[in-house]
This record gives sequence, structure tokens and C-alpha cells, in this order.
Amino acid sequence: MKLLFDARWIRLDFPDGVSRYTSELAGAVGKLDKTVTYIISDERQLKHLPQNCKFIMFHGIDSPLEPFSSLLLNKFKPDVVFSPMQTMGSLGRRFKLILTLHDLTYYQHRTPPPSARGIIRPLWRLYHTTYVPQRLTLNAADVVATVSQFSRKEIEAAKLTKRPIIVVSNAARDLSPLLTTPVSQGSEPPKNLVFMGSPIPHKNPETLIRAMEWLPGRTLHILSKVKPARLALLQKLVPKGADVIFHNGTPDEDYAKLLADDAIMVSASRSEGFGLPLAEALMLGVPAVVSDLPFFHEVGGHAPVYTDPDFAKKFAESVRKLDSLEERKRRINLGKQHIKKFSWDSSAQALLEACRKLADK
Repeated sequence: MKLLFDARWIRLDFPDGVSRYTSELAGAVGKLDKTVTYIISDERQLKHLPQNCKFIMFHGIDSPLEPFSSLLLNKFKPDVVFSPMQTMGSLGRRFKLILTLHDLTYYQHRTPPPSARGIIRPLWRLYHTTYVPQRLTLNAADVVATVSQFSRKEIEAAKLTKRPIIVVSNAARDLSPLLTTPVSQGSEPPKNLVFMGSPIPHKNPETLIRAMEWLPGRTLHILSKVKPARLALLQKLVPKGADVIFHNGTPDEDYAKLLADDAIMVSASRSEGFGLPLAEALMLGVPAVVSDLPFFHEVGGHAPVYTDPDFAKKFAESVRKLDSLEERKRRINLGKQHIKKFSWDSSAQALLEACRKLADK
């Protein structure tokens, strides 16, 4: 089987969820299948892929050539092509194709991601006003992949595709190799609250910021990049005397160090496909307070403190439930056990099994 894996979604600055999904899954697939060939658009992406892997250079994901990707890939004579997103053009393909739809977030919250620029922003909004374009896109594949059972149920409920849907689950990276000292949970109460995720509206950093009014002596760290206009709006919400730090992009080493420093992982997000920062925190042994919504329950089980994402004072009360070191340790143990359900090796096996079935048809 000749498999091409689209690795062009690996970002070279500060990785987002799709970038992490791409690089981690690519690495796991490479361990199980040494013959896989990766599609890249920048040689710097190779440092996030298996050493000495086979690759082909291709146009970028935002190129005007993207709708014609399949026509251009035909010359490499693949049996199967896997893309970690659904935007790869399928016109004229002579191979089997697996596209990935992570979640339905942007149908519920149509604000384009920060990476979308220029004409892409209005086109993004237009695309997500109806399911029709998505149905056409997904039905042009042979198989549709998604990242969680929750997302699979959403896709099925919306009747977005007639194609088989497989779960190639997201999973947590082990951040511990990035640490020089062990995870600390000695403070009572913990001094740091860590939010990893783009601070766009549906991620709802507003609740976290407002909650700091009732959490004196603690620091909220908002790690991801934020555009200047959005940053100005969020800074106006910071309660008087509260300690909120906008890091505007955080290297992985600093991210791991902050989580390990007497911290609680927090998220008041209203929509996720999986909730990767929660998974990473639980694997590292860090307690969490998150929205009481189904996607987080799938990832966290009984480990996090769940709360209403729309009430800042209630969110603060939920954070204080973890003031007890004994309670934090109890939930940390629950989290470490639950997160074992998800692994990149299992996800890679699921993907390769689907690829082999397609190649044999």
C-alpha cells in the first residue's frame, strides 16, 4: 500500500490543535508503517516528522492550487491519501481519499480562526452558514475521519456525509520530557491557572478573566497568540487588582513548565472537538476545572471539576474546590487512569486499518 499523509498542517510558529494532531499522528503512523510518504510544503516541517522519512514537496494549504490537489497528486500514484483536514481538493483523483472533520464548532460559532486572513474570512463565514458545502466536500471522499466519539455523533446527527465515519482519536502528548523538575502540587491553594487555547469567543476566556475577581493571590496565564484588537477587549475585562498574564504565544517547554508549577488547567470553552489541553494536563498529573459539557466529559471522565462556563463566580467557586491538596491528588489519579484510553499508537492503528481496507478494494 502506498500511503501519502498530508503533513502540511504542521505549523512552524506556535502549534494549534490541528498542527499538534497532524504531527503526533504522523509520528505514530511512521512507527507502524515505514513506507508512508509525507506531503509537506516547507522543509522545516520535517523536524516534526519521523527521522529520514520519505516526503514530497507540495504547495501550501492556502495556495490557489489547493482545489486541484488530487489532480496534482495523481502523478505520485498513491493508493490512499490521508488529510488531517477536509479542505484538500478531490477533483479528478485516481486514489482513495480520507478527509478529516474535527468538529462542528464553526457552525455554532462562525468567527473565523485567527489564521484566516483577507478574503478567506468572509468566505469562511459563508461556507459555515449551511451544511451543503460540507456535505459535498465530505461525500467526495471515501472515508471521513474525526477526532472523538462526541464529534462522530455530531456529524451523524447533522447528516453531513454518506461515507463511513471512523474515529482517529486525538490523544495527549507526554509533556514530562520537557520538564527539568517534577510537577509541583505543594501550594494550598494552587497559585497558577493555565489556559491553553486560542482566546477566540467560543473558547470563552471572558469567564476565566472575570472569575479572577474572586480568586485573589492567583495568576491566570492565557498562553496562545491573540490579535491586538481582541487583546484590548480582553484586557478591559481584567478585574481591578487581578493578575492576568497574556503570553501571546508560548513555546512547548514554557507551556509544560507553567502546568507543572502549582497549577490548575482551566477552560470555559463552549465548543470543542476533543479538548487536547485537558488531555495533556491530565497526562502530566495536573488537576483541571472545565466546562460541564459532553466533549470534556469524554476526555476527562471523573477527573476534572465540571462547572457552568457562563457564570464567572461559579467558575471561581469550582476552582476553590481544588484548594485541598488531598482532593487534587484524588482527581490527578483519576485523570491519569482515564487518559490511558487515548493513545496516538491506537489512533495510528485505526487509521492504517482503514487505509488498508480502502487499498484492498
